[in-house]
Amino acid sequence: MGLREDLDRFREVGERRREDLEEFIRYGDLGGSGPESIRVPIKVVDLPEFAYDPRDRGGVGQGQDGTPDVGQPVGEPQPDDEGDEDGDPGEEGADHEYYEMDPEEFAEELDEELGLDLEPKGKEVVEEVEGDFTELTRAGPNSTLDFERLFKQGLKRKLAMDFDEEFVREAMRVAGATPGEVFRWCRGENVLVSRAWIEDQWDSIPDEERGRWESFEEMTETVERTTTLERIRREGLREVPFRREDERYRHPEVIEKTEKNVVVVNIRDVSGSMREQKRELVERTFTPLDWYLTGKYDRAEFVYIAHDAEAWEVEREDFFGIRSGGGTRISSAYELAAEVLEERYPWAEWNRYVFAAGDSENSSNDTRENVVPLMESIPANLHAYVETQPGGTAINATHAEEVERAFEDDGAVVVAYVSDPADVTDAIYDILSTEDQ
Repeated sequence: MGLREDLDRFREVGERRREDLEEFIRYGDLGGSGPESIRVPIKVVDLPEFAYDPRDRGGVGQGQDGTPDVGQPVGEPQPDDEGDEDGDPGEEGADHEYYEMDPEEFAEELDEELGLDLEPKGKEVVEEVEGDFTELTRAGPNSTLDFERLFKQGLKRKLAMDFDEEFVREAMRVAGATPGEVFRWCRGENVLVSRAWIEDQWDSIPDEERGRWESFEEMTETVERTTTLERIRREGLREVPFRREDERYRHPEVIEKTEKNVVVVNIRDVSGSMREQKRELVERTFTPLDWYLTGKYDRAEFVYIAHDAEAWEVEREDFFGIRSGGGTRISSAYELAAEVLEERYPWAEWNRYVFAAGDSENSSNDTRENVVPLMESIPANLHAYVETQPGGTAINATHAEEVERAFEDDGAVVVAYVSDPADVTDAIYDILSTEDQ
């Protein structure tokens, strides 16, 4: 490998780039980021370079300024004041800097990393604007009359009502024919002539011309019938029968501009069984979800609910650190979530996500009798429950399994299992890919 290839390789290694998002989400310091700015650590590798002493040292082999001459003893090596003695490893860690991205860029990066493509839905109407003149009404100012449509309707009527008048007059010359017989014969031949027209024209046929044809069959074999298009080409279009019921007036289409807004309800079990490792798994799962949905929607709001046997709303800064000593009744959190959503975030105006997490331990029968009916009654884009049980599921941790069984055919409910940080991105994918579908 030549020097140039070696330099190119160092440049490639030293280029600043975002640390792999999966590793950051699983093991990185999420607490160093805020709701609007995600700080992803990047490694800095310095390129090797020659350092030159600007002072003039003189020629080769010339000792000066304390430099020993040839043959002069140099003594024992002295320790470097700036280094570590006895070869101890340095205490300073490697240099790190941070790449800051907003939630929108984070969502794009996570989409690419996990293969997602969630398309947010617009909900709240924030503005109505006029679009193209595509709406038609029966009344309006003359300047908005859709004349093109009026002409087409009249032309359709003209083509439907038109018939070969000379052809019908020849039928009146059949020997012994009466107006009624001529009318019936025309209808049988699909000639759209009215009986009133035949009776009006009957007397215009001279008596000496009646009996020219022995029968209608003889007349049709001799007289050529012309089509409407042939007559229009030959004679032109003299008139089009317009009617008032054909009039339509153009109005601009009213376009509703909607805001893609979302509310995310994060629910966390803070009972005595939720120790530090479990709480960390909840944070590693919920925090990237919050960043992702903030980046996907125009407007995102978050509700944080902590619960043991009772539930209460908390600030985000307190959500992941709270721990109580009480028991567990998960339904209390869903009862509070239903109240908050009903009062502040109507389903008609807001996209809703309800994310809950805990170690799946719950009071007896609460899941089946209370939580499942509450989840069914809360309209949402997606309900998710994340079980955090380091080392595997405990014997009495049955909540996640019960929810999964109850909603196994419901595409709007997903259950994810996280037993260590390596499972976090899989859980996030399961949740977001379910909503994507």
